[in-house]
Amino acid sequence: MKKQSIPLLSPAIGTHRELVSFHFGPEDSGQKIYVQSTLHADETPAMLTTVLLKRRLLELEAQGALAAEIVVVPVANPVGLGQYVLGQFLGRFDLASGKNFNRNFLMFPRLLERARESLGTDPVANIQTVRQLMSAELNEQKPLTEFESLQLALQKLSFDADVVIDLHCSLEAVMHLYTSEAGWPDFEPLSRYLGARASLLATDSGAAAFDEMYSLLWWQLQQKLPAHQPVGTGTVAVTVECRGQRDVSYAVAQQDADALVDYLVWRKAIRGEPKPLPELPELLAPATPLAGSEQFYAPVSGILVHRANIGDSIRAGDPLFDIIDPLTDETTTISSKTDGVFYMRRAIRFVTAGAPLGRVTGTKPLRTGVLLGA
Repeated sequence: MKKQSIPLLSPAIGTHRELVSFHFGPEDSGQKIYVQSTLHADETPAMLTTVLLKRRLLELEAQGALAAEIVVVPVANPVGLGQYVLGQFLGRFDLASGKNFNRNFLMFPRLLERARESLGTDPVANIQTVRQLMSAELNEQKPLTEFESLQLALQKLSFDADVVIDLHCSLEAVMHLYTSEAGWPDFEPLSRYLGARASLLATDSGAAAFDEMYSLLWWQLQQKLPAHQPVGTGTVAVTVECRGQRDVSYAVAQQDADALVDYLVWRKAIRGEPKPLPELPELLAPATPLAGSEQFYAPVSGILVHRANIGDSIRAGDPLFDIIDPLTDETTTISSKTDGVFYMRRAIRFVTAGAPLGRVTGTKPLRTGVLLGA
């Protein structure tokens, strides 16, 4: 294992942060796996999973079992990790700019034009050419803030990975994941190993999130380049939501770390006999379009009472929330309009009008535009 530290741009005199990564396995293996956690810095369950994964990779490396380069970044957001306001930990948004740490990554605006000038007829060789163009474009960036230097450092660590796994969690949720339609065949086994209760698919959520920066980029190249310049898929990427913020325990984190190891064996990144596909755990729920998930918002303010538990199978018409006005005693009930799994909800118990409440998966697209929340 090699440890690497990347200094971030200092925002003020006397301050300094760094991004730390751990590199396992042979660098010249022909396959690179990139795993990071807590890009939203207050999502601690994912961080504990990477700690246990790192311990297991150390053992496997000592046994000579690693067949790929595997990069693990347990703290993908040291900036957000230090953000406390009156004792409240705020790791999702950069307090200096208000920006979401997992939105609006560089989408390589010059890449398509440069690819048209550089690519040949070999789809495998073209992958390496595209990565060289990506590296050049990243090296041209001049970050002005600590936030921008963090995003750039993460991209430089991961742009040439064959597989990108971004570990997060929600507020109160069951295990679920997000990936693209094109990436789903690569990540269906991961969904099974993790025991995901929801797998949500979208080619373009409109948010330029970390995983989508890669999955969308390669898909767009394949769609927009001429037929005589074919490009294989350089990177498949997934966001894994490791349940809710309070789900921090050795048992749960070990379960998830073991699932990641099982998946890496399946991908031949770790030597060993993968579980035969017929013996993989069954999908607990089929993959559904992200655009089909129903989003619920509070129409009024009041005390929030949950009428369903996360993970429940929901039918259209089932009540999910009551909002009670403590002055008038009036109760407003919000019910589902779709069948699906109640896969996440907010941790708040008193809501203002317009506050997001939770989500239920659905099989039919309901929404367009930006599909991810702030």
